[in-house]
Amino acid sequence: MKKVIDDTVARLNGILLGKDHQVRLAVCCILARGHLLIEDIPGMGKTTLSHAMARAMDLSYTRIQFTNDLLPADVLGFSMYDKEAGSLVFHPGPIFSQVVLADEINRASPRTQSALLEAMEERQVSIEGETRPLPKPFFVIATQNPLEQGGTYPLPESQLDRFLMRIELGYPDPRAERELLEGSDRRQLTAELAPILTPDNLSVLQQAVDRIKTSPALLDYVQRILQQSRQMPGVLYGLSPRAGLGLVRAARAWALMDGRHHVLPDDVQAVLPAVARHRLEQGDTGQSQQRIRQLMEQVTVLT
Repeated sequence: MKKVIDDTVARLNGILLGKDHQVRLAVCCILARGHLLIEDIPGMGKTTLSHAMARAMDLSYTRIQFTNDLLPADVLGFSMYDKEAGSLVFHPGPIFSQVVLADEINRASPRTQSALLEAMEERQVSIEGETRPLPKPFFVIATQNPLEQGGTYPLPESQLDRFLMRIELGYPDPRAERELLEGSDRRQLTAELAPILTPDNLSVLQQAVDRIKTSPALLDYVQRILQQSRQMPGVLYGLSPRAGLGLVRAARAWALMDGRHHVLPDDVQAVLPAVARHRLEQGDTGQSQQRIRQLMEQVTVLT
């Protein structure tokens, strides 16, 4: 299992240069059956990463460009009367795909953003009184522009909490940027990317994550992190039980990627910033990184 995961990460690193840690977090997120939020300025490779992941795992891919006039029906689908059938026929929206890129999600109105809530949590959508299951696996990658940019709406806490992880890609280092400038077009390389995993292989890996062992001492460590987050100054509310469950799942996936059958505190610490940062960005804004550091320093690993 480790080899196929390493091959997948290596292939993605060949597309998105100089971002090994972010790529590993993105792969970890889908193995843990979570959803990924990428916040960064335009042009950093957010779309490239999402498309490359879909290609590498042979998953169907849809991009939804979120704008202020986008309606929920534009995402979920709608029914239209068909003369030949003599009845209403449902036309599925772009949400019915295995990998959905919600591009610039915070440019859409809160009403349209909320259309994703049931899909992300239940892997189904309820439209016109009927519940329709979504494809398996189902993975949402949302991109978000910094809030200081014009025309953006802040994501509500209920929406943020549906994302297992939030990452930032950032500028490449000089060496990677030079290789990027001298190399082939990333879109062409992505289009030519041969699948490494199949959807069935991915499902097997996701099931393997569930079998990774977590000791009582490890769960005690996670609980202490959750409790400490709820007592931090300036934090209106700490990490939720959903965040705790996500943290454990992500740590299990990180352990699997490292070729182990049990979770170590190092696995929790590796994924904690991506899992907790967007949930602790409240009150005094811009303090989430510092809060994560405080959590790691204040909550000790008991042996």
